[in-house]
Amino acid sequence: MKKQLQTLLYQSLEVLESDEVEVSIEKNDIKIEHTRDPSHGEFATNIAMLLAKKNKCNPRELAKKISINLPKTDFIEHTEIAGPGFINFFLSKNAYQSIVLEILEKGKKYGTSKAGKNKSTLVEFVSANPTGPLHIGHGRGAAYGAAICNLLKKTGYDVRSEYYVNDSGRQMNILTVSTWLRYMELFGEKINFPDNAYQGNYIKDIASELKEKYSDKFIFSNNKIFDNSSNQSSDEKLDTLIDLCMNELGEEKYGVIHKTCLNSILLIIKNDLCSFGVEFDNWYSENSLIENMELNKCISTLENKSWIYEKDGAKWFRSSKHGDVKDRVLVRENGQSTYFASDIAYHKSKFERQYKKIINIWGADHHGYTDRINASMEALGYPSKNLEILLVQFAALFRGKKKLQMSTRSGEFITLKELVTEVGKDAARFFYIMRKSEQHLDFDIELAKSESNDNPVYYIQYAHARICSVFRQMKEKNYSFIQIKKLSDLSVLDDTHEIKLLSSLAKYPDVIENAAISYEPHQLAYYLRELANDFHTYYNANQFLVDNDAIRNARLTLIDATGKVIKDGLLQLGVSSPEEM
Repeated sequence: MKKQLQTLLYQSLEVLESDEVEVSIEKNDIKIEHTRDPSHGEFATNIAMLLAKKNKCNPRELAKKISINLPKTDFIEHTEIAGPGFINFFLSKNAYQSIVLEILEKGKKYGTSKAGKNKSTLVEFVSANPTGPLHIGHGRGAAYGAAICNLLKKTGYDVRSEYYVNDSGRQMNILTVSTWLRYMELFGEKINFPDNAYQGNYIKDIASELKEKYSDKFIFSNNKIFDNSSNQSSDEKLDTLIDLCMNELGEEKYGVIHKTCLNSILLIIKNDLCSFGVEFDNWYSENSLIENMELNKCISTLENKSWIYEKDGAKWFRSSKHGDVKDRVLVRENGQSTYFASDIAYHKSKFERQYKKIINIWGADHHGYTDRINASMEALGYPSKNLEILLVQFAALFRGKKKLQMSTRSGEFITLKELVTEVGKDAARFFYIMRKSEQHLDFDIELAKSESNDNPVYYIQYAHARICSVFRQMKEKNYSFIQIKKLSDLSVLDDTHEIKLLSSLAKYPDVIENAAISYEPHQLAYYLRELANDFHTYYNANQFLVDNDAIRNARLTLIDATGKVIKDGLLQLGVSSPEEM
């Protein structure tokens, strides 16, 4: 509807431009907004107020000229000039009724647009360390990222999704040693297991896998391994244990355990995401940056550009020159590169792969990390405006009034798999995106499981199931249905509930585009809740299976279109549309 109004306004402006009115605006830049008050019409534009400044004329007078020169159309009932120069549009019933035919004609393409202009876009999300199963916090990022990908695709972007695998560095070494210690326990070795090692049962499962496949290949006796008598801190003891394990096992054996741990955890993560309805186009390995020398090349490039200096034996990046609060270490005094160094090389690869739009979806705990990443891209000569970093706040899980705690190191945490098993994929996907990503989310597990109108996803899915039920009843009662193809045959859809439902259906393309451009899938969730409410109200107030053929066919055509929009909207959010409930 907005596109049609933009076209009409632009045609009016073309007429006025020949009358010495300076237009200088593109059609797609003409802003059309839904009015908040129905007494002001359905849509409004401020175009006259914008152009009046350039033309040094009265905005209300210009608004009148624009309104008078609008091409004749049967979907605008009339226009009004309001306030300082707004043009309010009052639509005819035909305008709303035509939406039904548009939905049925376009099918799944209803709501799509070319706003993205096929811009190549990379969306990186989740990217949790492969050191354990995904927890409920990761679930929110997964649901949000997947919805963003779907919405951008529907608005004309060429989207690829990516998971960055942190398969190198200290955390992976802790995972490897944690697994090896559990492996040693399986052979009767008494281990004083470090509190700061990974504790979950999945570690024992991987250890059992090692024993079954390799038998006693990784056993060795070294009292130093189990000596906790030193005065080192717990982290220093763990690092010492990692070094001893590497030295005693040797590169090949240590590498086998490391790879087994990585593959086992990645398989768990991939399976959990698949059950959650989330799949990635690419899994990008951090270790590949090291093996392919991309990390070293990146550091050398920064050195050649004089963005690196040495201090206390370490190499520092001058990130403060680009807005960061302080400079950052890229290479430690022991020669080991930092996670930040790998992240720079990884983001460099994103630009080198020719993506025009790069979106990172990170947890809120990465808030302080954004400035340094932006600084590094500017230092490398890439436009930081092409990189957008979206933060997702933490999700808290409640069971009744009790808040459930989680700790990834202790192993006592609620996994994403457990949540999906309890509440179902659909409820989990929907509840995760019901709020803005930057807002804290309290996930009410009891509400998510309830089959009531208070549960929004149930309420929306029930609307779709009700529509399917009507068509089943139609067949059972031997009613005929001829889907309407002509606008004149929809003229009987003129009561209050029908106009309200038609009006809601007309908003769908705008909701999709606004949700995509603003990265706010919760807008679509709210819209679907309102659309479901409009349908349920209509359902409770009217009979669909009536003897009058004209009314029956019109109403069934309307609810058929409604079902299609509900189904497509839920699809964008990763939620199914059951036909029976």
